[in-house]
Amino acid sequence: MTSEVRLRPVRDEDLPAFFAHEQDPQATWMAAFGPKDPADRAAFDAHWARIRADPRIVLRTVTAGGEVVGRVAAFPVGERTEVSYWIDPARWGRGHATAALAALLRELPRGPVHARAAKDNAASLAVLRKCGFVVVGEDSGYAESRGADVEEYLLELPAAPADQGDH
Repeated sequence: MTSEVRLRPVRDEDLPAFFAHEQDPQATWMAAFGPKDPADRAAFDAHWARIRADPRIVLRTVTAGGEVVGRVAAFPVGERTEVSYWIDPARWGRGHATAALAALLRELPRGPVHARAAKDNAASLAVLRKCGFVVVGEDSGYAESRGADVEEYLLELPAAPADQGDH
């Protein structure tokens, strides 16, 4: 089923689907570090206008069977590159997140690449591990969407040796 997953640049017409995906309370809880008010369309639009204007951020729409099922991104955090993804909760459990993240990683320069996941987000941790990430530390931070501090794992995909090709 994952062979149908494709990435493409984000288009204006993708944004309503992204916004709809963020309305699912379970998805927002699991993501932890999302917006304080996922229903605030003006804040959503402002956020997307800002990140789409930043040439350092790699944003991709995830499609499956021609339908928008989510998004993946790589973005700078200081000198590091971090990745994130969000898949429509109606599509969870089908391998879309793993396939999308693996495809994004093939687009990026050799690592290392970093990620974060709430410790209680077992599904996201599984996706990251399947893509080769390993836990390298722990952190915590205030998660607006949960209204509380959240413990998280810091993960890294080590840089591929020069003679091994892409991730």
